Amino acid sequence: MRGNREQVQSPSGHSFRVLRWTRNLREVDLILANGRAQRITGEGTHWHYHAAMELTVFTVGSGTRFAGDHIGPFAAGEVVLLGEKLPHYWHTRGPSSGISLQWSFPDGHAFWTFPEMLILTNLFKKAGRGLRYTGRTAATITTAVQEIGHVNGPEQVGLLLRLFSLMAKAPSSEETLLSLRSFSLSTESTHQQAISETLRYLLANFRDEIRLSEVLRRARMSKATFSRQFKKHSGKTMSEFVSHIRLQAACRELVETNRSVLEIALSCGFSQVSFFNRIFRRIFHCSPTQYRFRECHSKALSSRLSV
Repeated sequence: MRGNREQVQSPSGHSFRVLRWTRNLREVDLILANGRAQRITGEGTHWHYHAAMELTVFTVGSGTRFAGDHIGPFAAGEVVLLGEKLPHYWHTRGPSSGISLQWSFPDGHAFWTFPEMLILTNLFKKAGRGLRYTGRTAATITTAVQEIGHVNGPEQVGLLLRLFSLMAKAPSSEETLLSLRSFSLSTESTHQQAISETLRYLLANFRDEIRLSEVLRRARMSKATFSRQFKKHSGKTMSEFVSHIRLQAACRELVETNRSVLEIALSCGFSQVSFFNRIFRRIFHCSPTQYRFRECHSKALSSRLSV
């Protein structure tokens, strides 16, 4: 999971690019004109950022979503708009498939010479924190995104503009800001790569005791430098980051297993169930038992309605 900045370049004859994957985020096809495709290496499997904006739709898959200082679960039907230079990462559980659109229309770009586009200024600004769409808006966006890979020329640009309009007009009930703040990681650095490697280590070992001395050894930084750089790149302290990862794992197990709260807390890296209960209530505003009942009831209701 290298932390280098991704260089996003639209293919010749295109003002934006369409990416599609059918197995995992590493094996990605760049969609070209006339139905052709070029296999490229996807960057979504590690913590990264790029100057382009990105609209991502997951049609298959689930896991954990990282966007700026946001950490949360995602599932099939996920629709997220990410702004320029917002660090992000999709930690998938098993196979996944989906489509991403990437474009770069910075200030001064010809795109903004059309006065009708000024209405999109606020949308692009909010995207700097990441936007998740749900409900009818997400369903309509998904349909348009799936179609955009099968058309060319003006029709493809027309669909992109329609997507912009859909997102700009989305009702507040179907739009959620993800990150608490915007990010602007404009230059590559050894710190970026070291922090990215640290995140990979934390994700792989969050169920065990995390020793700061081991993290500092891997990052090759002093404690002060590491603390400053980790907060700059992830928006959280390392302790906050690890706690959120453990909580997300606990939430999955509360819904997907019948294990006791104590067993789940200990298996997810919490050494004291009292601390787990306290931090869980602070983040989710309910106890783990209440969360399990609510989510399982909601899941059962959705299953009955879909029959």
